[in-house]
Amino acid sequence: MYVPCSVFRRTPLERADQQLAWDRADQWFFAAGACHILAYAFLEAHPEGWTAVGLWPEDRPDPSHVYVTDGTWAFDSCGWTLEAELIEVSRAAEPHADYRPRPLHMDLDELCARHWHRTRAEFAHDPWPRAHHYLTRFADPRPTPPVRLCEFGRGGGPFRSPRAR
Repeated sequence: MYVPCSVFRRTPLERADQQLAWDRADQWFFAAGACHILAYAFLEAHPEGWTAVGLWPEDRPDPSHVYVTDGTWAFDSCGWTLEAELIEVSRAAEPHADYRPRPLHMDLDELCARHWHRTRAEFAHDPWPRAHHYLTRFADPRPTPPVRLCEFGRGGGPFRSPRAR
């Protein structure tokens, strides 16, 4: 079951003290305060077929959560979740927010500048290696297409049957 990022919100002290925020467990760190870092690290590791998405509370100028999606699956601090579940659970946890997903057609630096998210340099330490390490904990749940073995020898590849000589 998906756990919404609102469960992991930083305390005022964690907002003020970047080392204290850094020292939180990875899921807490990437759920609240560094979700955008995790999303863009994911996009660097998996550049094809994924889009960064912001969850915007109604009538707010900035997204309160950032994740990536392929249109069906989403990835954030909870790992892999169906995107519909991520949105549904987030809305149920904070019904007043009336979250709306919107694609982010910008790079990480522009997101940080336009929407008041911390840049990599504003964390106690560079979060990029930590994000990439966190990504390795989660196996892709999507079905993989079947592998077609050996199309060679049908006139299109380098293999030639000994009988064809």
